[in-house]
Amino acid sequence: MVERPFVISVRNLRKTFADDEGRSATVLDSVSFDVLPGETLVIMGGSGCGKSTLLNCLIGEYDINGGEILYHTRKMHQSVEITQLNETDFNDVRKQFGILFQSGALFNSMTVAENVALPLLEHSHVDPSVIDIVVTLKLQQVRMLAHRDKMPSQLSGGQKKRAGLARATALDPEILFYDEPTAGLDPVTASAIDELIMDLSRKLRVTSIVVTHEMDSAFRIADRMIMLDHGRVLRVGDKAEFEKLRAAQSNELLNRDDRLIHQFLNGFNQGPLTDSEGISEFEKLILTG
Repeated sequence: MVERPFVISVRNLRKTFADDEGRSATVLDSVSFDVLPGETLVIMGGSGCGKSTLLNCLIGEYDINGGEILYHTRKMHQSVEITQLNETDFNDVRKQFGILFQSGALFNSMTVAENVALPLLEHSHVDPSVIDIVVTLKLQQVRMLAHRDKMPSQLSGGQKKRAGLARATALDPEILFYDEPTAGLDPVTASAIDELIMDLSRKLRVTSIVVTHEMDSAFRIADRMIMLDHGRVLRVGDKAEFEKLRAAQSNELLNRDDRLIHQFLNGFNQGPLTDSEGISEFEKLILTG
């Protein structure tokens, strides 16, 4: 069997927004990259770089203004351009990926177990007698079985993320999207969530796309990385390439993009990121939304 060259391929993606007065802001500009089968790809960049907008385009939440987003999962005989699909066909694609939102996005009126069962009830033909078994297995995977009957209000931030991840894997997706999975967590809890992401990737054979600006987390979990700045891709490469750039001396870097990436990876307060001209308030609103 010939290995698929990608699970997702983004080609010359362009996304713009317009305000009430008709002013246009280009948020993503000619963005291109591939997501390879079974890898963990980290999309990173500072606030306002366009990474949240990119995630929303990948999951079909936003329409795009140009380019292509192709999916090629194990269930597909050939690649499919998702922006050309009708709602019914795209819903079939949606069943093949899960999403862990930044807040966990649990329904407050449901218990943890009910939250995890919801995708199975809504989007599968699993017999109700089997659903509880599946829920138990998914909660065991994220070490949340003891909390199955609790309400979201009774959970800590890390527990909400774990419960959200159990729900995201309920339909055994091939692709998992993570939106700032360790944001707002203490270092110990963040490290535990990272270990869980890596563990699920190995055990479930999923492809993971992680949007984050947390560098410790990024370097812990990534196979490959993408650096965005003001809606453009500065670099796509494996983790070792970024580790080398992170460890370099600033005066060794002649390329402005390399200096910008180096500054971001190290958290320095001086460099191209902070020296560059600011963007408009309208662009900031769109890019960080």
